[in-house]
Amino acid sequence: MTQTGHSDPSCDTDPNARIEVLLVGMNGDLRGKMIPLSAEEKVWKNSVRLPSSTQSLDIWGDDNDDITGISLTLGDPDGICVPDRRSLAALPWGPKGSKQVLASMHDLSGAPYFVCPRAILARVLDRFRQRGLTPVVATELEFYVLDGNWRDLGRPMPPKPLTYRGEANGFQLYDMRATAAMEAYLDTVRDYCNAMGLPADATTAEFGPGQFEVNLLHRPDAMAAADDCIYLKRVAEFAALRHGLKSTCMAKPYTGEAGSGLHVHVSLIDSQGRNILDAAGGDPVMLKSVTAGLLQTMAETQLVFAPFANSYRRFQPGSFAPDKINWGFGHRGTAIRIPERDGPAARVEHRVAGADANPHLMLAAILGGILRGLDENLDPGPQTAPGQEPDCPLLTHDFLTAVRRFNNSAFIADIFGADYQRLYGETKHKEALAYLRTVSDFDYRSYLPRI
Repeated sequence: MTQTGHSDPSCDTDPNARIEVLLVGMNGDLRGKMIPLSAEEKVWKNSVRLPSSTQSLDIWGDDNDDITGISLTLGDPDGICVPDRRSLAALPWGPKGSKQVLASMHDLSGAPYFVCPRAILARVLDRFRQRGLTPVVATELEFYVLDGNWRDLGRPMPPKPLTYRGEANGFQLYDMRATAAMEAYLDTVRDYCNAMGLPADATTAEFGPGQFEVNLLHRPDAMAAADDCIYLKRVAEFAALRHGLKSTCMAKPYTGEAGSGLHVHVSLIDSQGRNILDAAGGDPVMLKSVTAGLLQTMAETQLVFAPFANSYRRFQPGSFAPDKINWGFGHRGTAIRIPERDGPAARVEHRVAGADANPHLMLAAILGGILRGLDENLDPGPQTAPGQEPDCPLLTHDFLTAVRRFNNSAFIADIFGADYQRLYGETKHKEALAYLRTVSDFDYRSYLPRI
């Protein structure tokens, strides 16, 4: 990410310019503080503090002190926001000269706080460094753009240029007319990405009405790749606001339309810059072992890839969202796809996560599965290929089942830490129970007397 550097008094800077210090929450939400640019120096002196519970809030913003014990029980002590200068970027929708930076939470002793998703990912990356390896990561984010009046309507609607008499115009997959209809919005997305130094590449129209995908180029820095992804979500949101629209990374916003995924490509380079997954024309032994590590840990980590009740509506049989724990060479219907097996582009593509996943936790889970494949010589079993559908385990369609698998996993405790496993798992258990106890419009339409 291009660094904007400290403010220059000689620059034409708006007097209201600011720097936003941002923390990544449990659910991939960004919370933080707005600091006048004139006081920017306090950011780099680690003088910005927020309550230590900031990154443990549930989807409704509740601190859940009965679960976490780090809010009222302890008096909600401060944590230190330690900015990562690599993530310093322009704030293109703010007053001229404004900036934003992602920070990690540290406790008052200066140690990384166990609730911080960036700190969790950093610990996983340390394991790769100890092996002399660097993950190279790229993400592909799908999201929907909605009509700005959806709150008044009580349900999401596609933008008016993509509808006819209030109804969606139909499938828009790769349809250049859809991108043309939304050109002003997509140009703003591109402008914001350029201003921030985000490595945005191709943009395509996807299946659903108002659904688009933006690809981010690969990074030999997984932390930067996760930061890029969370910044891209922010870009999509603020670009939509500029045009009177809304954007959402909700996994399944429409019944009967495609869900939104977050696909991840990973290769591994050694200290000499060689891709260790390169099969060089032979048997892709390392690729297969890494794939097996991802498959073996997938059921336990599904809660990270699908963190909300709505997330499980995306896993539909017969769709490009996987519902099986399987793999294949070049097969877009599998959970793990191997797009290339030879050369510097040899890599795995993880296709399970929804667009609603927290990028930092998602990469921690994926890279943790890859570590298992590096430490052991594993066999992923038979591949899924055209006309070949071997028996394989299923991903769950049930939120509560995913919570239980996560909570009972020794792998999760190792990668995320036992304390975070309990905090995250119990918070999601609460959310799952709230979902199960809520009587919906579907229940009323289906089960109340019709006459």
